[in-house]
Amino acid sequence: MQQDRLPDDTSLTTQGYADNGSHGRILLLACGALAREILDLKKRNGWDHMALTCLPAILHVHPERITQAVEEAVAKHRDQYDQVFVVYADCGTGGLLQQACERLGVEMVKGPHCYSFFEGNQTFADHGDDETTAFYLTDFLARQFDAFVWKPLGLDRHPQLRDMYFGNYTKLVYQAQTDDPDLTNRARECADRMGLAFERRLTGYGDLESTLSDWANRPFSD
Repeated sequence: MQQDRLPDDTSLTTQGYADNGSHGRILLLACGALAREILDLKKRNGWDHMALTCLPAILHVHPERITQAVEEAVAKHRDQYDQVFVVYADCGTGGLLQQACERLGVEMVKGPHCYSFFEGNQTFADHGDDETTAFYLTDFLARQFDAFVWKPLGLDRHPQLRDMYFGNYTKLVYQAQTDDPDLTNRARECADRMGLAFERRLTGYGDLESTLSDWANRPFSD
């Protein structure tokens, strides 16, 4: 078992450690695309009573599988912890994940997807129709663009299909969780490959940080 170390392949499971305390033993059941950010927040805030288990990030290519995967993981782990929180937004499940979490009695992150909660759900919503032609990247997707965008769409084999996929977009918005020049360059290269204008927003962790802080500091009683 790996402790507080993010593997290169974030489809693997990462596990933190959990100590007993006034907040109980907490499990964060998260999307693998958020592992690096969650581990950073755990370390910076000393949330040693929170453990992390990640489901494969590649599930986002098949959002219809997310709900069942989360349900199975909650059932597998919940007896080992006092509280389980699901670090997913809706993520293309059409409300099914929210329904499952309510049925299981666990909380999840509010918002339609990570692009929204990284920027802040209210701020993202305030963009309204101005963002309907934006394609979003996070730090994770800037690192994993080929594996999670280019290759699943077959553009590594059929680059001539680029405009068919992205012709209705006008810009790529890179929501930067960290101020990393290398990742900014990678994101800009992604925009160039897609034939889109480039915009960078330093969002930090947005509502993800405030949500985890709330869960970490919530008193627990049997």
